[in-house]
Amino acid sequence: MNARRDYHSKAQLRQSRRRNAAANARRESLSKPKSRRVVGQRNAKLPFAPPEDWHEPSPSASPYRIVTQPAGDGYRHVVTPDEVRERLSTLPSYFLRDLEVVQLSRITRKKQSFPCYGMQWGPALYLYPLESSLEEHFDRPPSPSVVNEARMYGGVWRETASGCWSLVWTEQTIRDFYLNNILIHELGHLLDDRNTSYTDRERFAEWFAIEYGYRPTRGAAQRRRQVRRRHHSR
Repeated sequence: MNARRDYHSKAQLRQSRRRNAAANARRESLSKPKSRRVVGQRNAKLPFAPPEDWHEPSPSASPYRIVTQPAGDGYRHVVTPDEVRERLSTLPSYFLRDLEVVQLSRITRKKQSFPCYGMQWGPALYLYPLESSLEEHFDRPPSPSVVNEARMYGGVWRETASGCWSLVWTEQTIRDFYLNNILIHELGHLLDDRNTSYTDRERFAEWFAIEYGYRPTRGAAQRRRQVRRRHHSR
């Protein structure tokens, strides 16, 4: 009898811990907006749920392909397949050796609850649609790192009524953000075969996006501005 009571108490404790872990995960998801990026499933205590359409790795060394899904009502894809191909073509070819799919994914009710810009899973990169208005809304103030990241690419944060916040993009700035940050960030995750913890993988991907996304394109933009100024001075 004592053994049975001990077994039941341990089982109840395990169930309680699982419920607490799920509750904590829900509370964390409702906290102030972070980077809106997903790297697989972060909480190992929760039941596994496939985060996306799985693309089986191909045994052949064929070039990557692009899959485009309908964005969904009220949403739009902010980059085109041609823009993705053009941006990736500027990178060293060995960076793309293990890349098999870039998917412009649909929005779903679940993804609306846990929004993100992009994700890497297996040999595939996923880019998610944005609100058609190019204006995102948050019910809590953003962290300084999120504010700075958006400003680097031209996103404008605005505090609205009742303590809510909005992040406003233009056609040019959101395209820049996706092609030179999100896409390159997720490719960094694909190339990272050393780090295992979420923090270390994020740190590497953020460095990769700055090194191969932000810095090269900002140098090119500066050179174009200099050329235009010389042209207009004649």
